Amino acid sequence: MADRAGLKIVGFIFATVTLAVMFTTVQVVKGQADGHYQLEDDAASH
Repeated sequence: MADRAGLKIVGFIFATVTLAVMFTTVQVVKGQADGHYQLEDDAASH
């Protein structure tokens, strides 16, 4: 069975990655809502 210290390290790594993905997702959605990103419209007109 794995030791508790190893599991704490693995859990911390997973938590850090999860928070980074959540933060990135929030930033992209916020940018999309604010109109900073234009999807498909500019690419189709060129």
